[in-house]
Amino acid sequence: MQALFGNLAIFVLALLVGVEVIGKIPSTLHTPMMSGANAIHGVVVAGAVVTASLANSPVGYVLTFIAGALAAANVFGGYVVTDRILKMFTKPKGPAAVATGKDES
Repeated sequence: MQALFGNLAIFVLALLVGVEVIGKIPSTLHTPMMSGANAIHGVVVAGAVVTASLANSPVGYVLTFIAGALAAANVFGGYVVTDRILKMFTKPKGPAAVATGKDES
């Protein structure tokens, strides 16, 4: 019971620190920062694999599969958002550049 309260206290403190840190980021930097952070969540995929190796029941297998699938979707989504943001900062190609494969600059 004491370990449960200790783990719960750590979870609540981590939650409060996370909210405080994210709250200090300007809105113009929030999306790029979060898309990069999503890519770092590959650690969660590794954690799901380690947890799956310790599972010994059908419920454990199903839960670790769901955790791994959601973590992989999170990583993929981070890369998609980052790619979309980077495309916003590139110059659009004109018709001549598309036909010849050269930049207009």
